[in-house]
Amino acid sequence: MEIDFSFSESDKNTSKSSIQNTRIGEGVFMVQVENQADHPVQLERKIDQSLIQFYFGVEGGAEFLFNQGNYQLKLEESHSLLFYNPVMALPLNIQIRPQSKIMFLYATVEELHQLLVAESEEIAFLNKDNIDKKYYTDRALTPALMVALNQLFSTQVQGPAADLFNRAKALEVLALYFTREEGTDTEQCPFLNDEENVERIRHAKKILLENLSTPPTLRELSRLVGLNEYRLKEGFKNIYGKTVFQFLNDYRLDTARQFLDKGNIKVNDAAYRIGYTNPSHFIAAFKKKFGVTPKKYLTGKVN
Repeated sequence: MEIDFSFSESDKNTSKSSIQNTRIGEGVFMVQVENQADHPVQLERKIDQSLIQFYFGVEGGAEFLFNQGNYQLKLEESHSLLFYNPVMALPLNIQIRPQSKIMFLYATVEELHQLLVAESEEIAFLNKDNIDKKYYTDRALTPALMVALNQLFSTQVQGPAADLFNRAKALEVLALYFTREEGTDTEQCPFLNDEENVERIRHAKKILLENLSTPPTLRELSRLVGLNEYRLKEGFKNIYGKTVFQFLNDYRLDTARQFLDKGNIKVNDAAYRIGYTNPSHFIAAFKKKFGVTPKKYLTGKVN
């Protein structure tokens, strides 16, 4: 059995969306979907009825459409959905919202039993009395789960180590999902166990994205969200895998590339729109991130 998602024909040619399929082990599969386009993208396929399905809203969200769109379930940011339907294999139709990052995990009952051998009888849908019954739950993500999921998308691991990193993170997500609430632990940053602190850091990110061209200083940002600078810096890096201004600069450059993709803006104008007062600095930063200058990028789009 393999799980391999791909975009529908109408969405295949967009450079702003990506899918990464990873086989974690025998009977465990992970799919990372990122949609940075300004429109939803659609995924469709049948999921074997033997699989337990997990969906995690890291950023943005998605709609699950059933019965030709007559019934709909929403996956919201910072929430998860779990489906298990041993009765029949239902077609899966998912619309990923713009500016979204979603992680899918699929596992057979047998494999999940082996991974959670000590706890499986205590988990409702793995209990022998319920194994042939349908199961569904919508759950808010804990701070520890949000940290692990954000690191999965934000940490850049290259070469052979990338597969190992993805497998480790997928298993960490499963472990944290089934961890009892009172046992939740975020070792890298215990401060993030407080949901209010996580919300403040997410608010800091929102402020940055709303002020790309004139972002606040770190001191101003910490005042706006009610955290001291040290906690803001440490918490932000743990959740998003980058410092505050590494994150801001990457997002600025991604935004500039989207401007260039539209084909109706000059390089200097793109630089000014995202807050670069010196176009030569913008050109150098763009080349460092994308491997080509903005001008060559535009030329390649035309060709």
